[in-house]
Amino acid sequence: MSDASAHKITSVLSEALPYIQKFNNKTIVVKYGGNAMIDEELKAQFARDIVLMKLVGINPIVVHGGGPQIGQLLGRLGIETKFVSGMRVTDTETMDVVKMVLGGLVNTDIVNLINKQGGSAVGLTGKDAGLIRAKKMANFSEEIDIGHVGEVESINTEILDTLTHGQFIPVIAPIGVYGEGHACNINADLVAGKIAQVLNAEKLILMTNTPGLLDKDGQLIETLEMAQADELVADGTIQGGMLPKVQCALDAVHGGAKTAHIIDGREPHALMLEIFTREGVGTVIQAP
Repeated sequence: MSDASAHKITSVLSEALPYIQKFNNKTIVVKYGGNAMIDEELKAQFARDIVLMKLVGINPIVVHGGGPQIGQLLGRLGIETKFVSGMRVTDTETMDVVKMVLGGLVNTDIVNLINKQGGSAVGLTGKDAGLIRAKKMANFSEEIDIGHVGEVESINTEILDTLTHGQFIPVIAPIGVYGEGHACNINADLVAGKIAQVLNAEKLILMTNTPGLLDKDGQLIETLEMAQADELVADGTIQGGMLPKVQCALDAVHGGAKTAHIIDGREPHALMLEIFTREGVGTVIQAP
């Protein structure tokens, strides 16, 4: 190893030390999605980052999506996909596919990735131990029943506390339970945000396919305070798919999480850069 390489490594470790100390025994909730779930190298890097977080005393909780994978399987099965206001219409047949993909294929894949890197991941859905109690989301249109689509009503924090204090890494599929045990599909950002909120997490990190929240000139907004958000929604800066992510982050911070971050999952080791460096990456959302 060259002297330059050795100095670079020691510099990185030295910069990370105060953050390792600061976040020791703190909970960080990570919404895992986008290209980071598709690109093989990014998947491996994500798993290593999660294991490293656990090894240095942080309690990571992973919540994952799987919309593209659900769409692909529905297409292969010849089941038509419909969306209303960005929400997938989820009839009983579609819900069976959602459970198969999120609770089975995707969840198992992430658990295996983390365990291959030396972690102890445990896969869960909202049905396990009543983890996610939901209520059926109101229809956006009187003419269309959006089916088994829910929103979070409550989180069973006891099971998460048991796992994290037992050195396990929870990996959660966003499937909730409503009524008399009916399963429902819930937006993964909303699940991650609610978990961060009720656990008073140190950070909520939403991994996306953008550098963060961008202004109208395409420049990164590094810091967003809650009071600024309404102005950016009103002038159209926050719109489309970014709108629910920002709202989820704002709700989490308002409800108990210390900070929320929207980061680019396409960037190698984006989690490490956010957690263990002075500059961080993406957009941080915080209370004033």
